[in-house]
Amino acid sequence: MSKLFPLDDENLEGLLDAVSFREIPSGTVLLSEGEVATKLLIVIKGCLRQYFIKEDGKEITFQFFVEDQVVASFESATSGTPSRLYIEAIEDSIIGFIPMKSLKGMLGKSSSTMDGFNKFLMRRLIYYMNRCSSYILDNPERRYQRLVEENPDLVARLPKQYIASYLGITPVSLSRIRSRLKKNI
Repeated sequence: MSKLFPLDDENLEGLLDAVSFREIPSGTVLLSEGEVATKLLIVIKGCLRQYFIKEDGKEITFQFFVEDQVVASFESATSGTPSRLYIEAIEDSIIGFIPMKSLKGMLGKSSSTMDGFNKFLMRRLIYYMNRCSSYILDNPERRYQRLVEENPDLVARLPKQYIASYLGITPVSLSRIRSRLKKNI
């Protein structure tokens, strides 16, 4: 927990008291579009993905979360509005659930906890800005190369259809990109 949020002993103990842990089988949807997010999820073991479903039923993977990462529909959790995205376990996982009410209470008690959480949110914002600019500036092959460079272990453990969805391409296009890159090596 202290890796995720820098907390003093008292706040760390309070946060641990608020967390519940559950084993989640692969394929479990933890948040659906239209639901209000009330919990922050910590991946202890496994892999989750955030995704959207377009009107035509096509799933678009937005982000993956693995061990020691935190996920929520932050827009929904902080504003109390319905989520626009889904969160699903794509591997058997162990997840820590922190009620947002508990987290907000702790953030209000400690400026160091608030500072740590703000730093966490800034890292997320930077990630999203980089992801958005990559879709504008990079072609799918470059996005794939960057994903492999930055997260080789993640690429090795993810199903091809999720990687393709994350890159904004079809699984066939992903296969072509992988073949082309192998030839160039």
